[in-house]
Amino acid sequence: MLRRLLFPLAVVLLLGQMAFAMVTTAVEQSPTIDEPVYVSTAEVYRQQHIVLYNPEHPPLAKLVMAAGLAFTHAKLDPGFRGNQTQLGRHLLYETGNNPFRLMLAARLPMIVLTLLFGLVVFFFARDLAGRWAGLMALALYAFSPDVIAHGSLATLDVPAAGLLLTTFWMLWRSRERPGLYLPLAGVALGASLATRMSALPAIPMVLLLVLLSPAPWVLRRLGGAVRSSGGVAESGQVVPSGGRLRAAVARVRSGAGWREFGLRVVAAIGVGIIAAAVVWVVYLAVDPRLRWTTPAGLPHPGGLRGLAVDLLPLPKAYRDGVLIQFKFESETFNGFLLGRAYQGSLWYYLPVALLIKMPLGMLALWVIGTLTLLAKRTLRVASLYLIAPAAVLMLVAMTGARDYGTRYVIFMPMFFAIVASTVVLTRVAWVKVAAVLLVVFVAVSSVRTFPYYLPYSNEAFGGTANTHNNLHDANVDWGQDLARLATHLRQRYPGQPVWLSYKGSGVPGYYGIHAKNPTSVPIDQVHGLLVVSDSRVALASGRLKQLIDTSTPIDEVGYSITIYRRP
Repeated sequence: MLRRLLFPLAVVLLLGQMAFAMVTTAVEQSPTIDEPVYVSTAEVYRQQHIVLYNPEHPPLAKLVMAAGLAFTHAKLDPGFRGNQTQLGRHLLYETGNNPFRLMLAARLPMIVLTLLFGLVVFFFARDLAGRWAGLMALALYAFSPDVIAHGSLATLDVPAAGLLLTTFWMLWRSRERPGLYLPLAGVALGASLATRMSALPAIPMVLLLVLLSPAPWVLRRLGGAVRSSGGVAESGQVVPSGGRLRAAVARVRSGAGWREFGLRVVAAIGVGIIAAAVVWVVYLAVDPRLRWTTPAGLPHPGGLRGLAVDLLPLPKAYRDGVLIQFKFESETFNGFLLGRAYQGSLWYYLPVALLIKMPLGMLALWVIGTLTLLAKRTLRVASLYLIAPAAVLMLVAMTGARDYGTRYVIFMPMFFAIVASTVVLTRVAWVKVAAVLLVVFVAVSSVRTFPYYLPYSNEAFGGTANTHNNLHDANVDWGQDLARLATHLRQRYPGQPVWLSYKGSGVPGYYGIHAKNPTSVPIDQVHGLLVVSDSRVALASGRLKQLIDTSTPIDEVGYSITIYRRP
């Protein structure tokens, strides 16, 4: 009896430590740059039932946030007029609401979703390679610093990636029970599309898998054909070889090939219809009247991209949101990688950022798991459900215009946790031992960065304390440490003059930080503490760079804000 309880207890402990890490992070961090926009938009959905703000992102995850916000009874001026950034500041800091309470209420549903996706990782890996694989995959997921960091925020990246993973898990299961799992795959795909438009490239992959995956009745008929052809049995299954296999396949195809193809086409269309229906339902849940006005001056790209958007069988607000995303992608943004600031985007940014941000043991297990998956003949088909979609989504993300963080590829530690878990099927004992040690290494590396998961980087790149020298923005400094800074200044530097250059959505004065802008006066007037967000340090130029170069770093806060002394 005790032995049977140990395994579920291990699952509970892994998810429990992850929940503790995420809740602790959620409680301690001030709003990141994107969160106020999402949270305030969610409150508009809840109170005003209209899609008005943040149309470039679909509503589903924000509706989940609204479910948490419903318990806060937040005040929002119905006559407010301003852009979405101003709306976020208005809700959190200008209407008498408690921003700590609002942010925690919005973050908690995201934490619950992240934990549920951990169960998806566990069961997907278990279906693929057994329960020990499931436990290993869950351990890699539960100790992933990036998943913990972004899973504890009221943002869209983890929900969209988790729903995509769920989609491919349902497709994997549909190989045995298509009548049950194909509709669920459609629901999961639609939910991902209704969360973030970055899920759109997954549509062709999903439909192709519906068309190409082997159906159970085909396998049964193939088995019957093989038996009549004199095939041999292996592990309870009939496995032919050489010409007998080709003859068996030909016999099956000759009898039902076209009918099978027709059924698959119908199934693929059905999955697509269900996914589209889910998106419509989400928009209708926000506003049953579907009120929406296209923003003035929104450019239409024309050509194939424009035609593809026009043909999407989705609400007008969704299609205009895609056009807004295209507009963003046509702009030029600042980037920072390995100590170098630049304009535009680098095609290799995301692969290098992953090398920096993923634990070393995890990277090693990704490689070993991939080799195992491809080497095992019986597992090779699983690469179509794990490696292929992750690779395609990665390649699409690499073409993006914004080099802002590994959050754009947060699906990688999810999909590849399952890929890595297939190493338990290897027959080489030392490989299994090495895999266990690597999992432990991942866990130790993750625990060591607690509770500073957002700026994590692995030991090969100097660890969490050195991330700001290699990366910026959501990789290290997303404005999350303003409250910590306030506490730090009160405890260590009471009464000292403070000059602050902060990049974030928080309002310093709310937290008791009374500071001046160091770039608003001549350089020789700046004396005392110069406090600078590390994202600003990375891209510093002009007067701010002169100030930093002539100051002495004396302290840091949360591995995302540097404090300098300026005489």
